[in-house]
Amino acid sequence: MPVFNDRRFLLWGLPLVSLLIAVFTLPAGSDRPWQLLAAHWPISLYFSTGYWLTTRQLWRELLRRFPRPEQTPKRLWLLGVLALLMTVVTSVGLILPLHWLLPTDFPLSLNMLIAQVRVSLVPTMAVLTLYEAMYFFMQWKDNLNRAEQLARAQTQAQLDALQSQLDPHFLFNNLNTLSALIEPDNAPAQQFVEQLADVYRYVLLAQGQSTVPLAEEMAFIETYLALHKTRFRNNLVVDINVPPAALARHVAPLSVQLLVENALKHNEASRRHPLHLRIAAPAEAPDFLLVENTLRPRTAGLAPGTGTGLVNVRRRYELLGVAIAVEAGAIGSDTFRVRLPLLPPTTTV
Repeated sequence: MPVFNDRRFLLWGLPLVSLLIAVFTLPAGSDRPWQLLAAHWPISLYFSTGYWLTTRQLWRELLRRFPRPEQTPKRLWLLGVLALLMTVVTSVGLILPLHWLLPTDFPLSLNMLIAQVRVSLVPTMAVLTLYEAMYFFMQWKDNLNRAEQLARAQTQAQLDALQSQLDPHFLFNNLNTLSALIEPDNAPAQQFVEQLADVYRYVLLAQGQSTVPLAEEMAFIETYLALHKTRFRNNLVVDINVPPAALARHVAPLSVQLLVENALKHNEASRRHPLHLRIAAPAEAPDFLLVENTLRPRTAGLAPGTGTGLVNVRRRYELLGVAIAVEAGAIGSDTFRVRLPLLPPTTTV
């Protein structure tokens, strides 16, 4: 997980912290305070640098292992315990070289070690608090930016819909009217219109939502594919294998539909070369949804794909805080695969 650049903290914080420690630990009543401060400051800088860098490394390692917001309490408890242990170990490591050089001024005794640890715990906890506060502020700022970007994207989508010549509500209502006008004995036509109405109903309900349950998206996909099966018949072969554990996860709305639409739009689906579409998720650890199709670009008709659809899917997931939204690529020469991350139900912006 990327963290903020702390170069300025190191360049300014280390000299400042070491100077403050040297000032507050000067012996009282000295007749030459400035000379004594000049001698203490390098020693203080030596210890401060050692404690700061080891504390910084500990914080980075725990953040890498426990990056999620719900893991913050566990990370903070471990920081407190391990910081104390690391301070003791670091104190011994820092005192040893000075003891060899100046054994009288830096005796290797238990009382000396306890005093050094007691003094060093204050800057150590200050450094941890500083890093946690800056990381929290950075996360808060990133979340705010993502929320603003998602709001702008949703606003733009609504404006695009308003610019359309055909109101989706108008079309949805008239599909229901058309369903009532179809003869009762014409079951295929009745079913087709009802499925088409269900598709538009889901599109309308999904507007404005940042994520939707995969169960709802897959129910929509089955209806969406049923409409295309009416057109393609046996030229479209669909294999869906999504375990119940995956259905409880969330996806960006219409993201699966966009991938299915791309497969249908840009690949041949004929009796000679049927289009095989597979949608599946791992049974044990459903962290992603696999959307896979045979790769056989159409030789005529629609222009080759520009990749805009995948870019849009990636962008939707970036706004939700997922670093790597989609992994897509050719598998061999005849298969195209997209790995769509499945999000926890609590994922929000």
